[in-house]
Amino acid sequence: MKLQTPISILAQQPKIDYGSKILFLGSCFSENIGLQFDRFRFQNLQNPLGVLFHPFGIEKLLLRATQNDLFTAQDVFCYNETWHCFEAHSRLKSTQSQDDLLLKLNSALRNTQEYLQNSTHIVITLGSAYIYRHLENDQYVANCHKVPQKCFAKSCVKSEAILTSLKRIMNYCNAIRKDVKVIFTVSPVRHMKDGLVENNYSKAQLITAIHDLLPTWPQASYFPSYEIMLDELRDYRFYSNDMLHPSSLAIEYIWERFMQTWINPNAFETMKKVDSVQKRLEHKAFNPQSKQHQNFLQKLKQDIEVLQNQYAFMRFTN
Repeated sequence: MKLQTPISILAQQPKIDYGSKILFLGSCFSENIGLQFDRFRFQNLQNPLGVLFHPFGIEKLLLRATQNDLFTAQDVFCYNETWHCFEAHSRLKSTQSQDDLLLKLNSALRNTQEYLQNSTHIVITLGSAYIYRHLENDQYVANCHKVPQKCFAKSCVKSEAILTSLKRIMNYCNAIRKDVKVIFTVSPVRHMKDGLVENNYSKAQLITAIHDLLPTWPQASYFPSYEIMLDELRDYRFYSNDMLHPSSLAIEYIWERFMQTWINPNAFETMKKVDSVQKRLEHKAFNPQSKQHQNFLQKLKQDIEVLQNQYAFMRFTN
């Protein structure tokens, strides 16, 4: 008896291993998967400018990175005694000064530039086709920063315009590294503020654009996060309490499918060792001063040193 309709995913190359460097860009779901890579101590960088839901925001970040177009005073503004940038998420803000925010933004941009030069894989998660255009400066924004809605015009971008943006994204990626693999996916998070019907329409535009891109770009691939959530995990128990975001169980399930598709099996043994270290670091001792616990800590230290001798980039924190 089958109780699921499994998504068939073709084997993908080049595989990800501990020599790979992965850049995650896009919606919050890209960070959900990125956190799994963090846990297993793969080399990765996640959303330097914060969450970006729409391809236009990702495109603009990559344009700045390829052209070394640093942020200036014209790119930031003060609202409610806080400095913001329409191209970045609200987590990149400053309550101190304009210069403080510019320092943060340009530091994030330089991190992006440096990481792009060595990235083997770029995972781009698209969240929504709905965009907001700031009426005063006639530019699309990545985040409204709670500026009144009357200051923006909202619209849903059609797949043709999204496809054009995706092509530019591929060109920017290739301009920095020719052999980089770009993995597109669509976030399974439902954007209820747009309406459920509108959310499905929005996702359809994104999916159509990606699939129109793939035949002409062999460096690009698609991972069906959205489809796995809708078909393999077709039950509300796989959603968090808001009934919009995937639950931790759903994220772990999608991560396992991603791992089976993209990660080199040769890395699995190291992943087990890293996972063992992580679980022991999370362990809370009943009696920290006991000899048994001191032996436990000594063995943990030795196992960490073995991993770090093999992979110098690995860092572990309690």
